Order: sequence, then C-alpha cells, then structure tokens
Amino acid sequence: MQIIFLGTNGWYDSPTGNTICTLINSEKYHIILDAGNGLSKADRYINDGLPVFLFLSHFHLDHIEGLHVLSKFRFTGLTIFGQKGTKAALDTIVNEPFTVPLEKLPYPVTVRELSPGPYKLPFALECRFLVHASPCLGYRFDLDGKTITYCPDTGVCENAVLLAEDADLLIAECAFLPGEENPAWPHLNPASAAAIARRAKAGRLALTHFDAGRYTSLEMRREAAATVVDFAGIVVGEDGLVMEL
Repeated sequence: MQIIFLGTNGWYDSPTGNTICTLINSEKYHIILDAGNGLSKADRYINDGLPVFLFLSHFHLDHIEGLHVLSKFRFTGLTIFGQKGTKAALDTIVNEPFTVPLEKLPYPVTVRELSPGPYKLPFALECRFLVHASPCLGYRFDLDGKTITYCPDTGVCENAVLLAEDADLLIAECAFLPGEENPAWPHLNPASAAAIARRAKAGRLALTHFDAGRYTSLEMRREAAATVVDFAGIVVGEDGLVMEL
C-alpha cells in the first residue's frame, strides 16, 4: 500500500506545496482524502480501472478548491463521501457557472452523505466529528490488513484519539507552530499531534496541512517535527512524498 502526499499545505498554495490532498493506493481501491489543489496530481498515480473514493472532511476552501479539476480525469467512476450537506455544497461549488457540473463529467459520480459511526463499504470505515471552527469529519480505514486514520483540521479531542486507536498510521494536520494554541480556532501543533498518536498507540504519525502562512519553508516543517521527543517515527509530509505501509 502507498500513501502519496499530493498537497500538504493548509490555507493556500505556496512554494512549499499545494493545498491539502492525500492519496491512498491499496490493492483494490484508490482513496483520496480531501480535495485541495493537490488533487490535480492524482492522475500521476491513478492509471488503472480500480474504483476511486474521495472523502471530504469539511467545506473550507483549502479542502475542496481542487474539485474544479475533476473534469481532467478519466476515472471509471468516482464516489464522493462527506458529512450531511455535502450534496448541497457540491451542487453549488461544482456546478455552472463555476466549473463543470458533476453530472457532466466524463465518468459517473455518486455522492454519499455520512453520519458519525461505522460503515461497511467495500472496506471498513469509521467516521467521527473532530473539533474545528466548522463541522469536520475524521476517518478511519481498514485496508489490506492495515488501519489508517485521517484527522484533518482539528484541535485535540477524544474522537481523534478513538479514530487513531492502534492505527498503523495516523495522518494528522499540523497547522500550528510548536507551542502555538488557539481554542477559538482549533488546530494541532507537532506536540499535540504526537500526543494524540501516543495516547492512541498509533504505530506512525504523518504530519500534513502545514499552515502556509506559518510554515514558509520545508525546513521549518522538519525543524518543528524535530521538537517532538516523545514519539518516534514521525513523517513530515511534503508534496510528492510516497510512503510504503
């Protein structure tokens, strides 16, 4: 299984990368996590007829702005998952006069709305709401005998720990700099992301969604991750990074 970081910025594109998008290539499925501008690079890694599933965490623009490039792909089909209200949001954003509507894409698209809880899709899925300025879903996937948890925009919360429990990999946001906190605008810093991973007994932690206004270089990301001394095996997300799991 490969985890491919297509976009690792939060907020906006910059020389450090595109806005947030992560691709999981498993034996039977392609799973895309959020649809920032990094989504435009998905066809570099999806070149077969396997099913494609896109999971949206919430509707902040840095997580959905890449949806306007869906017309460039030639998937055999696409299923988009998100919280209640996803269909209405996509009917607005992915529609004329802004972009090509979903029903006019060159492949069939299905939109499914999720409530918190476990699901039996072609693979096992669990989703829970995280703590953010707007409702944001985190996800837990069981694929190829591995468990991957995705916690995008969030502060420290129990649901993040529950989703990441005994996961092989926790992919977590890291918008804040070391030591930075803001309860009015919940996000994680390297230490708080590692604290979630440690409490959950996750095997590895991959940091992504680095705030482009705070982390102005890749070296800043690496230096920030190096401040964590109580969790081994942290991976610093960069656009184009491919992890084997």
